[in-house]
Amino acid sequence: MAITLDQLNAASADEAAQLLDGLYEHSPWIAREALAQRPFRSLAHLKQAMAAVVAQAGVEKQLALLRAHPELAGKAMVANSLTAESTHEQGKAGLADCTPQEFATIQQLNADYNARFGFPFILAVRGPRGTGLSRAAIIETFARRLANPVEAEREECLRNVHRVVELRVNDKFGVAPAEGEQVWDQLERLAQHSDPGFAEKGQLTVTYLTDAHRAAARQIEQDMRGAGFDEVAVDAVGNVVGLYRGTGDRRLLTGSHYDTVRNGGKYDGRLGIYVPIACVRALAAQGRRLPFGLEVVGFAEEEGQRYKATFLGSGALIGGFDPAWLDQKDADGTSMREAMQHAGLPATLEAIRALRRDPAAYLGFVEVHIEQGPVLHEMDLPLGVVTSINGGVRYLCEVTGMASHAGTTPMGRRRDAAVAVAELALFVEQRAARDGDSVGTIGILNVPGGSTNVVPGRCQFTLDLRAPSDPQRDALVADVLAQLQAICDRRGVRASTEQTMRAAAAPSHPQWQARWERAVQALGVPLHRMPSGAGHDAMKLHEVMPQAMLFVRGQNAGISHNPLESTTADDIDLAVRALRHLLDQLASDTPA
Repeated sequence: MAITLDQLNAASADEAAQLLDGLYEHSPWIAREALAQRPFRSLAHLKQAMAAVVAQAGVEKQLALLRAHPELAGKAMVANSLTAESTHEQGKAGLADCTPQEFATIQQLNADYNARFGFPFILAVRGPRGTGLSRAAIIETFARRLANPVEAEREECLRNVHRVVELRVNDKFGVAPAEGEQVWDQLERLAQHSDPGFAEKGQLTVTYLTDAHRAAARQIEQDMRGAGFDEVAVDAVGNVVGLYRGTGDRRLLTGSHYDTVRNGGKYDGRLGIYVPIACVRALAAQGRRLPFGLEVVGFAEEEGQRYKATFLGSGALIGGFDPAWLDQKDADGTSMREAMQHAGLPATLEAIRALRRDPAAYLGFVEVHIEQGPVLHEMDLPLGVVTSINGGVRYLCEVTGMASHAGTTPMGRRRDAAVAVAELALFVEQRAARDGDSVGTIGILNVPGGSTNVVPGRCQFTLDLRAPSDPQRDALVADVLAQLQAICDRRGVRASTEQTMRAAAAPSHPQWQARWERAVQALGVPLHRMPSGAGHDAMKLHEVMPQAMLFVRGQNAGISHNPLESTTADDIDLAVRALRHLLDQLASDTPA
């Protein structure tokens, strides 16, 4: 029989400890110490309290906790001596049904892992959805984590222990993160659409106005209509726009992008579309109208992968669409105008300019986004409130030297374009590190027509430079470009640079940031404020209206723009509830 939070809060210390028995494997001391923090305001509060006990326990106790866990598909499973909880979890992942080859592989991994780390490999085998990882995914994760540094792997095991406990808490209290699970499932379905050349490899790539991009748009349209939006349409640049009408004339704008980088993740951008869809679904089910409309936008193009038009979708809403973009051509020679016409869009400046929103008609813009970094993951926190988005500049660059024979050209007589760029890359790393919180990246580096035995005569590359404030960013840019010129002068090569994106730093509006903070605190989880190093659609809307963002913890060290990008249904559920709380706050502040 499921227990309740009221029951736990009212029980004696011994009774409460008994109610929580079995959460942490053979380690009842964790729950007992956490009970000193009663009354718990939510299950999230309980989970965080127990995780905090472990964090403060010291390395020796943490190692003892890890060593109290059984190996995956190990001796304890074979001998039927697992705890009931572990038996259930390993069984749900199918580890009791391993083929002889899978079993042998896992046994070898167990031996290698224990020899390297001195504690058993721990993985929350029920996975981010709670329904169980495949044996192939378990083996792949096992092998990948064998390469981790010892301290990093100890921390990763502890995080997996907390995820195991989170699911066990859900079981004990008879709850499920239903809205988070629904969003998780919808994002899985959306990820079925991928560009040719990637779909066949099981990789997710959705590039602006490709067939996969248009299929994703149709899926979002369908999901919006199913949730109860009053109006749903695709606009002149491919944004999917859903409106849930309110009783007042003004609107709250929210959303994120649905395009992806090449071989990217399932949650970047898309999470920020489906969390508000879940909120609209709940409002529609209740027949409830807010004193403002809720406009949710799936922005068509944020990444700038097909054309040099980063933030195209959100930029169009503030009148920031560059007419020259229509004549840009992609790698296959297709202009943006032609791509729009093929997609059934009007491809006229008149239609695109008509998308510009009147800021006076909007209360503001909020965006939910996966963190895309390790901070929340390492702190064991599900949510973070964004204080500011870093300003950024991107350049497409080329250094031209002289191609020559690799065997006959003396080292001192070379005009090597690639070495010049390599020298610049080292300077970018050193110069950005000097600021402490600036970052610089050469993400693409290409020698066109390069050959093993030819000194590179051309080298194409990108520059991505970011900092928390515009003056700091501009100083970084100036130093990097000056160094590029100095390198070229010294090496007898020449450089060209084309700025493809410039975005101002976007500090969160204090009042809107405070709303997110109250929402997080209402859930009973610790409040953490943090800057965003990544760019987001919120940066564009920031130019015309107040904005603030909420981050959701990522798994796998918070990696993003990568197939390993992941988050849990439980964390998504908390994000839905946080946004709902913000909407309720806004409703109480907004005249009917």
